[in-house]
Amino acid sequence: MVNGALMRALRVLLATCLFGLVACSGVAPRTEKADLLTASDETETQKRARIRLELAVNYFSEGKTDIALDELKRSIAIDPTLFESHNLRGLIYLRMNEYELAEDGFRQALVLNPKAATVQHNYGLLLCQQGRTAAAVEKFGAALANPAYNERAKTWMLQGLCQAKAGQIQAAETSLLNAYQLDPGNPVVAYNLAVGMFQRGDYAQAQRYLGPLNSSPLANAESLWLGVKIAKRTGDASALRVLGQGLQQRFPSSKQALWLERQSYHE
Repeated sequence: MVNGALMRALRVLLATCLFGLVACSGVAPRTEKADLLTASDETETQKRARIRLELAVNYFSEGKTDIALDELKRSIAIDPTLFESHNLRGLIYLRMNEYELAEDGFRQALVLNPKAATVQHNYGLLLCQQGRTAAAVEKFGAALANPAYNERAKTWMLQGLCQAKAGQIQAAETSLLNAYQLDPGNPVVAYNLAVGMFQRGDYAQAQRYLGPLNSSPLANAESLWLGVKIAKRTGDASALRVLGQGLQQRFPSSKQALWLERQSYHE
């Protein structure tokens, strides 16, 4: 369950960071710059490079990866000093599963701007996807240490998912709780907190985080099935019936609905 949630989260976060060249890794927070720069400070060369970069972002957000990469190469050729371009290079190659090239992009971005928290986050995402958990946590920590970074909930969440995938259950719970405090409405965080608590037999706490999710439109087959299993373990026949009906009515073709029909509660 955690692995599936992790991959979905990675896709969502990657898409977020694409639009991110402005919000995620584009124009950096002022504290990430040595000086306060305005448009008038840019040279004509820098402006041409940034126009190409913006085109690359747009193409990439539309899924036109090859065209985006071409535009990005033009941007870097015009001005190789924009850390945002190298960050996008890392994201493009990450999407293409070209991990060595992606890592090179993030490393170069950090050479140009060591304080760029969004780049640290993206680098951590790459390392997590490769299973390099300790290195990923180090990068996430560097992002979280930046007081100007405003995407802390996202980084705490991804760190928790990464740790859970590596079997670091207690560390994962701590990270996910930090994410929950910052973003209590995040369904990925709530679900994975409930998974960890269910696995260690704390059914009341698992239900505390899962209940609001399953009562919302964001509930899915996985969350409803977990709710069914909690109800089965606690002997809550009413909840078992309601959640089971919801699962079968909303997701009749899911494997979870099949498990419920077979009463395979160990799945």
